[in-house]
Amino acid sequence: MIRFARLPLLLALATLAPLHAQDAPALPSASASSAPRPWESLDPAQQDVLAPLREEWNAMPPRKQAHMLRRAEHWVTLPPDRREEIRQRIARWQKMTPEERQRARDNMHKFHRLPPQQRKRLHEAYERFQHMPPDQRERLLRQWRSQTIEQRLRGLDRPSPPPPPPGPPAPPHH
Repeated sequence: MIRFARLPLLLALATLAPLHAQDAPALPSASASSAPRPWESLDPAQQDVLAPLREEWNAMPPRKQAHMLRRAEHWVTLPPDRREEIRQRIARWQKMTPEERQRARDNMHKFHRLPPQQRKRLHEAYERFQHMPPDQRERLLRQWRSQTIEQRLRGLDRPSPPPPPPGPPAPPHH
């Protein structure tokens, strides 16, 4: 069951990625037939992409199998760097405890229920955070964790300063 838990993240992330046509071999189309598809009936490319589901595949309902086959078709259209990025996210997901995973799911649901403008602001704040130097990010995280929810929300309403320009650190003042 642990291997099955990581595939939803892979599939969710893959659906967020823009489609990129590549010279990847086309997988046979996944039809939503009512008959189950035994693992052995999948071609090698499908088995490779769906390998995390091998143990559960034959027990899956046909509709779920068809869905997974469609996601596998999408996966082969992604550029290699995007696939690697998703694999790294999956690795982080696998290291999370069940409680951390549930919190991540809850946060994602909350995010998607926000008005578009607020989602945009949060995304922009996240991007700014990602471009900060590591020590500044760590300071900000410590400050964030020490705040109440109300303080955090007030902080989101204030425009944040742009990140400092990259360059060598300033010499210490004596």
